[in-house]
This record gives sequence, C-alpha cells and structure tokens, in this order.
Amino acid sequence: MTLITFVLLTLFIGLGHWQWQRGEGKQALWDGFERNTQAAPLGTRDFDSFDRFARLELNGEFEPAHQFLLDNRSHAGQPGYEVLTPFRTTDGRRVLVNRGWVPFGGYRDRLPDVSMAAAPINIRGRIDELPAGGLASGHAAPDANAAWPKVTSFPTHDELASALGEKLQHRIVLLDPEVPGGYVREWSPPGMAPSRHFSYAIQWWGFAAVLLVLYFGLNFRKVS
Repeated sequence: MTLITFVLLTLFIGLGHWQWQRGEGKQALWDGFERNTQAAPLGTRDFDSFDRFARLELNGEFEPAHQFLLDNRSHAGQPGYEVLTPFRTTDGRRVLVNRGWVPFGGYRDRLPDVSMAAAPINIRGRIDELPAGGLASGHAAPDANAAWPKVTSFPTHDELASALGEKLQHRIVLLDPEVPGGYVREWSPPGMAPSRHFSYAIQWWGFAAVLLVLYFGLNFRKVS
C-alpha cells in the first residue's frame, strides 16, 4: 500500500506541475497576443526576427492566381475554409496571408469564390505559425494536379512552397480585420485558456492531498 501510494502521489504531483507549466507558457502566449497592438513596418527585417503575434505593416501586392484553402476550419460551429493568399513584398519576398474564414458551400466540387484584384496595397496583420493538427486531425498536402485554389489540410511549409513553386517565408500573416479584401477574421490566441491548465493542475494536486488523507487515515486505523 505504501509503494502504491508513493507512486500515485509522485504521478499526481508531477501531472499538476506539468499542467501548471503549460498554463504559464500559455499565459505568456496570450499576454503576447494582447500586448502586440502597434503595427511595425517590416522594412528589411527578417520575418523570423519578430515575436509571434507581433503586428506588421507590409507594402506589396497579393498574388490571387495561386491561393490555398485550409480545410477543416470552423467558425461559430460551422465548417469552412481559411484563405491563404501569397503576398509579394516590394523587395520580392513572398509570405502567405490568411485573409480569413469562408463557409463550406455544401459541395466539395464547388469551392468558394475567393478571387480578388491584384494591385499594390499596404496591409497590416499579425505574425503567426501555420495551423498544426492534433492527433485526430487529417493531414492532406495540396494536390499538384488540382486547379487553383488548392484545398489542403494542416500542410507543412515545404508542401505549400512546393505547390506554389516559389520560396516562401516560414511564417504567415493574419490579416487585420479592418484591412479590405478579407473575410471573417476574429483572431484569438490558439488553444484553451491558461486558466483551464491552472484548474487541471489544482485538480491533480487535490487528488494527491486526498490520497495522503486516505493513506494516513487507514494506517492510523490499523495502529489503533
């Protein structure tokens, strides 16, 4: 009984510590999302030199002839796509811009119309990473033989760059809601709230406390 109690106690305390650390990491991520409110000009700086969720101002032109539709993206409980459009900056670099969410039309062979005019434009948005799928999420690279826009699900950077046939920045830009030319853009930090992780940590530590009470209670009863 002592050995089992020790093993379980170590497990519960360790899981609580793990969840607390995840909560602290998630809190830092959410704080960064809320803190980055002022857009900085990209200039000649590298995209990777900016913190995640930093807001940027870019000058260049969209390339709407070659767009991607990120599948398995939902909004308000409705299925749909997120539109990734290549944006070429004035110095020739290409970055994918997430122009927002569009609803699924009910037919896989009838994709939404995401066409737009190609013209010089100044845009603002947040630096982010490509969405990563969980264990249950399906992965599907862009079909090289499919017409544009190409449907894809949780693709890698290399898969998108290969389909586009151009060098791409590893990160993407979440287009600001007030910038024209986009769709539904209610951006928020990814994952569950930090408070959920903290709650799980307290629950695990609560299990450890209950285990100790039961252990000493049963042992004192035996001594009596």
